[in-house]
Amino acid sequence: MYKGFSKDFIWGAATSAYQIEGGVDSTGKGLHIWDVYTKEPGKVYCGHTGDIACDHYHRFQEDVGIMKEMGLKAYRFSIDWSRVLPEGTGRVNEEGVQFYSNLIDTLLENRIEPYITLYHWELPYELYKKGGWMNRDIAEWFGEYARLIAECFSDRVTHFFTLNEPQCFVGLGFLSGGTCTGA
Repeated sequence: MYKGFSKDFIWGAATSAYQIEGGVDSTGKGLHIWDVYTKEPGKVYCGHTGDIACDHYHRFQEDVGIMKEMGLKAYRFSIDWSRVLPEGTGRVNEEGVQFYSNLIDTLLENRIEPYITLYHWELPYELYKKGGWMNRDIAEWFGEYARLIAECFSDRVTHFFTLNEPQCFVGLGFLSGGTCTGA
């Protein structure tokens, strides 16, 4: 017999950086694979890109206000690796880090628990050119990125996800060459 959701069930929403952020040309962000792929003629319906998307980058305070009004208790979002490490490693883009810090603070001020996804398919293009996930050095690159995120945000965020839907970008992307729709 169905008894409903447990009292500790957390209602929330989830997004990926590329699907909602926009702000592609602002604040020192590097390119990632979707920034490049969606510019290739004929690859995406009507040439759509995520360059502006929902403009969450500029409107996150308004978006969090809507989440609060809806009664959401959690927000899972991905961090655009190329927004905080434009080349994938090395130089940190402080403006990109500040964006996510401000988002986290705004969520907490509105009693919405932040859940960070480290990778929702936004591989920095510079790392892709070096072989991306097929290069054994990716473990070090990802480790550097994960360490940066932990150092910057683990004082306020306690929930982290590493890879979103690895069966899609690994299984379909590298094994069968298919596509994952609806992601």
